[in-house]
Amino acid sequence: MPDPAPAKIASIYRYPVKGLTPEPLPQAALRPGQTLLADRRYAIENGPSGFDPAEPKWLAKPHFLMLMRDEWLAGLRTHFDDASYVLTIRHNGKVAAQGDLETTEGRTAIEGFLTTTFPSLIKGPPKVLSSPGHSFSDVARKVVSIINLASLRAIENMVDRPVHPLRFRANLYVEGWPAWHEFDLLDRTIAIGGGVRLQVVKRIVRCAAVNVDPDTAERDLSIPQALQRKLGHGDCGIYAEVITGGTIAVGDTIAAEQPELI
Repeated sequence: MPDPAPAKIASIYRYPVKGLTPEPLPQAALRPGQTLLADRRYAIENGPSGFDPAEPKWLAKPHFLMLMRDEWLAGLRTHFDDASYVLTIRHNGKVAAQGDLETTEGRTAIEGFLTTTFPSLIKGPPKVLSSPGHSFSDVARKVVSIINLASLRAIENMVDRPVHPLRFRANLYVEGWPAWHEFDLLDRTIAIGGGVRLQVVKRIVRCAAVNVDPDTAERDLSIPQALQRKLGHGDCGIYAEVITGGTIAVGDTIAAEQPELI
């Protein structure tokens, strides 16, 4: 089957703190072998994890506050400022905490807010974690996550409900591909805009985080179960590694490159 016409990037998001608010970007610089700037740069330890900033190693997400288990996180509204490293948390419509995540004082302010506001919802002392160059992704590789909006519309038909795209916490949302076309791109190279290239490396297996409404913080759907019933798997979206860097923007074309004939 021939590839469809080039699709477009509908939106770009990053997630500076694992489990907290997505931040839309009009454009993003991509570097080979790296995530979007500051994507999952920080995580909040949910009790001792053994993470060593001096020798950072990938850890599974249950070590951290995350939406698969902690849906109440979606009720917070956060913003991270790249220039100052300040994270601002709004709760119930008001600024509840602010702190420079690169300083002990700033991290303590964030940790103290979580400790005092949600004591019964946290397993152990919360601790803001980071290490230069490390990403607290759900997978050990440094990747860019991509969601096909037509596949989300197919899921809406499965569950007979609107499905907010941000339930899937992707970096790139693509418009113009047929539903589930992204799975045909495994191990292929995709080109974005004027020369950025990514290698598709993995399908994304969805967890219970996608069941949480990002607006209401309620766990109100069973999307992985619906996928299993209808398709026999729980996958939606793909991971890709950057192989040729550059700047991408909302509206850029995205298309699979044709494999070379030998």
